[in-house]
Amino acid sequence: MKSKTTTIWFVLAASLFAAVWFCQNYLQPAAPEKASLLAGLRAPDLTAIQVGPAGALEIAAVRTNGAWRLQKPLAYPAQAAAIDALLAALEKLTPQRLTAAELRGHNTDAEYGFDNPQFTLDLAAGEQSWHLRVGKKTAPGDQVFVRVVGLDGAFVTDAGWLQLLPHTSGDWRDTALVDATGGCDWIIVTNGAKVLEFRRDATNQLWRMIRPLPAQANGARLNAAFEQLRAGRVQFITDDPRTDMSSYGLQPADLVVWLGRGTNFVAAVQVGKSLPADAARVYARREGWNAVVAADKDVLAPWRGVVNDFRDPNLLTLTGPVGEIEVRGETPENNFTLQSHGPESWTVAGEKFSADQENVRNFLRLLAGLRVSEFVKDVVTTPDLQGFGLTTPSRQITLRATAGDTNSVLAQLIFGTTLTNRVFVKRGDEDYVYAVKLEDFARLPEAGWEFRDRRVWSFSETNVAQVTLRQNGKTRQMIRTGENKWSLAAGSQGMIAPPAIEETLHRLGGLTASGWVGSNVTEPEKYGLNTNNLSLAVELKTGEKLNLDFGAELAQAQTALAAVTYDGERWVFVFPPVLYQFVTTYLTIPPNVP
Repeated sequence: MKSKTTTIWFVLAASLFAAVWFCQNYLQPAAPEKASLLAGLRAPDLTAIQVGPAGALEIAAVRTNGAWRLQKPLAYPAQAAAIDALLAALEKLTPQRLTAAELRGHNTDAEYGFDNPQFTLDLAAGEQSWHLRVGKKTAPGDQVFVRVVGLDGAFVTDAGWLQLLPHTSGDWRDTALVDATGGCDWIIVTNGAKVLEFRRDATNQLWRMIRPLPAQANGARLNAAFEQLRAGRVQFITDDPRTDMSSYGLQPADLVVWLGRGTNFVAAVQVGKSLPADAARVYARREGWNAVVAADKDVLAPWRGVVNDFRDPNLLTLTGPVGEIEVRGETPENNFTLQSHGPESWTVAGEKFSADQENVRNFLRLLAGLRVSEFVKDVVTTPDLQGFGLTTPSRQITLRATAGDTNSVLAQLIFGTTLTNRVFVKRGDEDYVYAVKLEDFARLPEAGWEFRDRRVWSFSETNVAQVTLRQNGKTRQMIRTGENKWSLAAGSQGMIAPPAIEETLHRLGGLTASGWVGSNVTEPEKYGLNTNNLSLAVELKTGEKLNLDFGAELAQAQTALAAVTYDGERWVFVFPPVLYQFVTTYLTIPPNVP
């Protein structure tokens, strides 16, 4: 065969292959969509469903205001999820229609089970309705015969959806202790003779107690109790409307919890006696329904308690950014004001130094973490305030949203007398007197100097010219001659480790105090500072000299106190423990060295 002929046949074959591929992928007619068994049915639109199980009572439910309720064989809230799952399956149910040939010669009602169906279903959505009869399963058991009333013939569908059908009302009965899926913003608790009322602020979402006294509420307890209540499940005891509720302790109820949202009542549960055979459970009843149920006692336990159990144990709750913290103490030295100048920028008003941002954050955390150890007195007179030391406070802390704006107070704490390891305190917007533990109060800073930026200095080891050590009357001087190169100056003796000295100076260049201990120190001996202790003098190539003196060791913390001088004032701080190990190992003068 000639090469030209071969080429022609090759081109024709390739063209034919391309044409077949294009037709298969782009010109195939779209597969027809399978028709739904119940034409026009949309699960979200259905408002009523009735299921008739063979040999059992009919089960009917209606949807009103988005909620499903059982109507037959009894009235009670329904399990919306179970009903919605069945309706979703029915909406997607695609049948296989039996042909006329398949039906010819058959008594379909008897043979396919339509004369005595397993189930009948009646569905409604406004004016539209569907009626379904469920017959026998096919021989393999994986399909079922169904008939739609109003349509000729019969159908076969997958049998899996039958598992979603209820056999008794209990299959669709809501077992929740309460139905409060949309949440609530007011709660009333009748606990014996006590009535507690709580409302949630729409702006900051914080709970407040309204009755028996206006006070901040324990929001964490209320929210946890609500979620626990909403998750509670029940066992049904009786539905007899003639039941004597007093025999179950439900008339009057031992405990009633009412839940509402806006002006609407959402749900309520009444709680009665413990079950005789099970002390861990109690009788209960949902408000508006006759059924007596059994519920776990633990689910309802958080709602029991005295008034103070539901009060906020935190002295303050921060609902917005803080722009200023003003502290007033017993002496002028204890007065200071911290002011924010933007994110991560704080200063101590009137001081030359900037504030340590982490210390300010710790202060705010300490304030937010202060907890009431005792609710001391709610009805307070002027003599009471004097007796608690609150008319002349030992300390007063005011938090403002904006620095310098006295009208932007977020919270105020007024501390009074210390008595038996407790400190009396009140909030600025209340008259109630509380107590906090003395150890918690003692953690609060007392002076503005405690907030000085903890970075002592900053230099690079490459900018160091020499280091002078003084200890126990001896002096050693080390000169940096290059990268990782150090030598002893004339007159200095001993052994040195240049790479280790370089690493120590590298770390020392970023010296950050673990915490300030004192400022403007005039009695250094109180801090163990004396001429025999180690003293470092770092001289930079610029001629600047940085001096550091060590004081008393803090054995438990494996470090020591140290001192530096700022603007002629001595400042004492806690030296960082890890760096202290480097200093004591590589920057000290051993006792046996001349």
